[in-house]
Amino acid sequence: MDKNYTFEMFWEDMKNGFQFYYNYKDCKFLIYKLNKNCYKKELIEGPEKVPYQKNEIVTLKRVKELFPDMENLEYKVFE
Repeated sequence: MDKNYTFEMFWEDMKNGFQFYYNYKDCKFLIYKLNKNCYKKELIEGPEKVPYQKNEIVTLKRVKELFPDMENLEYKVFE
């Protein structure tokens, strides 16, 4: 991830409706905003037995905790 891309920029992009793919500990996730302080995190790819939920609703506080460990952050492309 670009070191100049801050959480505030990421949060603003999500607030504007962007969805993001990212890697976290050998798994690929999709994250996007549902409502105020309500975000959905979906497991897209990972090992067969993975300790993460396939779908999870998280708060902004949890998104802030995850952000420093997100790798290969990319916008979801709509076709």
